[in-house]
Amino acid sequence: MHSEWALRKVQFRTLYRVFLLRVVDLDLLSSDADPAKLIGQFAAIFCTFSFLLIIPLLLMNGDALPITSAWMFEHFFIETSMTVAGLIAILNWDAALPDRRDLMVLAPLPVRKSTLFLAKLAALFVAPALAVVALNIFCGLIWPLLFRSSNSGVLGMLRALPAYWITISAAAAFFVFTILTLQGLAANLLPRQLFLGLSAVLPAAAMCTLLSVYLLEPSLESPAALTSPQNQRLLEWLPSYWFLALFNQLNGSTHPALAPLAIRAWIGLGVSALGTCAALLLSYFRLMPKIVEQPDILPRTRWFPWPPHFGSPLTEALTLFSMRTLLRSRQHRMIFSFYLGLGITIVIGYVNVIPAGIGSATISSSFLFASILMMILVVLALRVVASIPISLQANWMIRITRVRSARDYQKGVRFSWLALAVAPVLLVTATCLLVYPWRPAMGHFAVMLGLGILLVELCLYTFPKIPFTCSYLPGKAQIHFVFFGGLMFFIRLLSKAAELEGRLLNHPFGRLMLVLAIASAALGMWYLSNSRAESTEDLLFEEEYPAGITTLRLS
Repeated sequence: MHSEWALRKVQFRTLYRVFLLRVVDLDLLSSDADPAKLIGQFAAIFCTFSFLLIIPLLLMNGDALPITSAWMFEHFFIETSMTVAGLIAILNWDAALPDRRDLMVLAPLPVRKSTLFLAKLAALFVAPALAVVALNIFCGLIWPLLFRSSNSGVLGMLRALPAYWITISAAAAFFVFTILTLQGLAANLLPRQLFLGLSAVLPAAAMCTLLSVYLLEPSLESPAALTSPQNQRLLEWLPSYWFLALFNQLNGSTHPALAPLAIRAWIGLGVSALGTCAALLLSYFRLMPKIVEQPDILPRTRWFPWPPHFGSPLTEALTLFSMRTLLRSRQHRMIFSFYLGLGITIVIGYVNVIPAGIGSATISSSFLFASILMMILVVLALRVVASIPISLQANWMIRITRVRSARDYQKGVRFSWLALAVAPVLLVTATCLLVYPWRPAMGHFAVMLGLGILLVELCLYTFPKIPFTCSYLPGKAQIHFVFFGGLMFFIRLLSKAAELEGRLLNHPFGRLMLVLAIASAALGMWYLSNSRAESTEDLLFEEEYPAGITTLRLS
C-alpha cells in the first residue's frame, strides 16, 4: 500500500509540472529557452505593479482612512485581483478539461483517472493563485492596515490583514469557479463538435467582456451610492461590490448598506464552487469516452467558394495561413482578444461623443483619441501574436519550401497585416465618421489609413520572419519595462496628438498638411522596410541566444 501511494505521488508531481507548464506552449519557445523564465517575467509585472501601489502610502500618516476613501481603495484592489484571476482562467480555457492528447498518451499507462484529474485541477488553480499573490505581494501587507476601523486599535490592524487576504482569495476563486462552471456546462450540454467550434468564440468574448466591465464599471464607493434605490439592481450584477461588503464584514466595519451584498457574496461563492465540482466531475467521467470516440472536426458543406482569390499565390497563402491561425489557435486568439478588448472598451467609453458630432463642424478629440488608439492596439496585437509560432510543423514546412526572396515574402506579409489589422479598424472608423461633416471625416480617414500603413511598415522593419512560424526567446523583449513605460508616457502623448489633429482638421490647409505628413512618413518607412528586406538573405525561423565567447587575449 505504501509503495502504491508513493507511485501515485510521483505521478501526480510529474503530471502537475507538465500541466502547469502548459500555460506556456512549449512549441512557442526556442530549443534552449526556459518556459519558467517567461512565467517569471509576467510575475515581475504584477510584483512591480504591487510595489508602485504602496508609493502613495508615503504621503499618508498611517491613520485609518475615512470610510469613502477606504471603500474606494478596497474596491480597487478586490476588483483588480478578480479581473487578473479571471483573465488567467480564460487564458487556460482548455486546461481543466481532458483532451485527446492526454487520453491517447496517458490512457495506456497505469495512471489513475483521479490522479490525472487532481494534477490538472492543481495546475489550473496554481496559475491564477500565483498571479493574485504576486499582484498583492507588497500592497497586501501594508494597505490593509489603513482599512481597519477607526477605533479598533492594534486588534483591528491584526484583523484587517487576514480579512484582506481571505477576501482577495475568495473574490479570485469566485471568478475562476464561474468560468470553469460555464465551460463545463457548455462541454456537457452541447455536442462536442459544436463546443469546440464555440471555444473559438466564447473565451475571446469572455475576455473582452471582463476587460470592459473592469474599465467601465461605475464608481459606487460611498454610502449614498450604495443605498440609492436606483443603484440596487446594478449592484446585484456587480460581484466586486459583493466582496467589498464581504471584506468589511470580516474586518468588523460593516455598514448597513453592505450587509445584503455580503450575503450575496457568500451565496455566489458557494454556488460557483458547487457548479465547478459538478462540471468537472461530469467532464472527467462522462466526456472521456466521447473525446476518444468522436472526431474533433467534421466535414462541412460550403455554399460559397472558399478560399477567395486575391493577389499572387504567395500573398494568398500567407494571408490565409495568418487568418486561419487566428481563428483556430486558442493562445493566439486570447492574446489578440486582450488587445482588442482594450480597444473595444475605449470605444464604448467614448461612444457618447458620436451623437454630439451630428450637425457639428468639428470631430471630438475624444473620438480621435479612441480611433487612433484602436488602430495602434490592433496592429500591435497582430505583431505580438505573429511572433508566436502555431506549431513546429509550420516552421519546417515553410522553411523547406522557401523558393523566393525575402522581399517577396515581405510583400505577402504586408498585405496580410493590412487585411487583418488595418482594414477592420478602417471599416469601423468609416462607419462612425458618417455622422460628421464629410471634409474633416475624409481627412481623419486618410490619416487613419496612413497611420495604419506606417505602423505595419514599422512592424515589418524588425520582422524578417513569416508570421506564426518563428520561435522566440522568453525575456528578450523585457516586457515589464515596455509595459510600464508605455502605460505612464504613451497615453498622455497620444491624447495631445489627438487634440492637435482635431485643431488641424478644422482648417483646409491644416488637413492637407496633416495628410501629406502622415503619407510622407508612411512612404519613407515603406522605403526603409523594403531596403532592409532586399539586404536580408535568409528569413528567421529560430531565435537563438548569441554565442557566449570569451577570449583570453593571448595574441
